[in-house]
Amino acid sequence: MRVALACDHGALEYKEILKKELPQEGYEVVDFGTYSHESCDYPDYIAKAAQAVAKGECDRGIVLCGTGIGASIAANKIKGIRCALCSESFSARLTREHNDSNILAMGQRVIGEEVMRDIVKTWLTTPFSQGERHKKRIAKLARLEQAD
Repeated sequence: MRVALACDHGALEYKEILKKELPQEGYEVVDFGTYSHESCDYPDYIAKAAQAVAKGECDRGIVLCGTGIGASIAANKIKGIRCALCSESFSARLTREHNDSNILAMGQRVIGEEVMRDIVKTWLTTPFSQGERHKKRIAKLARLEQAD
């Protein structure tokens, strides 16, 4: 599985951890930045990762910022993205099973490092349930994107 990673300066440490550890678990990582602690604007990096997922260049994405809120909002502005902000593994599991989320957002200032690892592992290994009611709801979300 090819995973897009992106962050702003407020979550560089967690992105770098994932960049190092995910390949050890068999994932291919594409790093869309940022690459330093210099203050930057999260939409510049998050949008690139989300676009890669939306275009099928990456299978899924993980985006981070200080709280995860800005990263999730930015990712969800890209057509075809279903980004879920998670701060615990229960939501990470359900957003995959029920919503077929394709991007995970987290906040470095909100969760601890081990919690982050658990969320990522849960989210990456949980399949979409393929339930008809969930497929119907996802289709409705896609129609909302067309309503503009």
